[in-house]
Amino acid sequence: MNRTQVVGAVAVVLGSVMLQGCVAPEPRQELFAPTDAQMKIRSAQTRTFEVKEHTVAMRGVIAALQDLGFIIERANEPLGLVTAARFAEPNYYDVLGVTVTVRPQQDGKTMIRANAIYNSKPIEDPKVYQNFFAAVERSLFLVKD
Repeated sequence: MNRTQVVGAVAVVLGSVMLQGCVAPEPRQELFAPTDAQMKIRSAQTRTFEVKEHTVAMRGVIAALQDLGFIIERANEPLGLVTAARFAEPNYYDVLGVTVTVRPQQDGKTMIRANAIYNSKPIEDPKVYQNFFAAVERSLFLVKD
């Protein structure tokens, strides 16, 4: 092989390798399939409260978040969506964020689901959500009147 043929062969190999890198991989079908772990986390993130009025539940969630030191970023009552964040102690450069959905149920109750993240990583510890819902319960008791 002469030098031109070697350079040509290398160019063909490199070109095919580069094209191979451009081909999008097939998405895995199980990406959106629920797992037992996800269902367990969802169970910890969700509570139903004896609150008939959507507005009362939204006010209770917002008040609970503020009591816990969060700054409300967005509150959309028609969608039942609240997002909030705060700096986490003791390293005030860490960020704790939470998204809460408030949904009325048919039986006059309200379902509240919280999804918390710490520095862009989901929080899966059920105790964190238990503490949040205890604060929501106290807040709902105060705002019901």
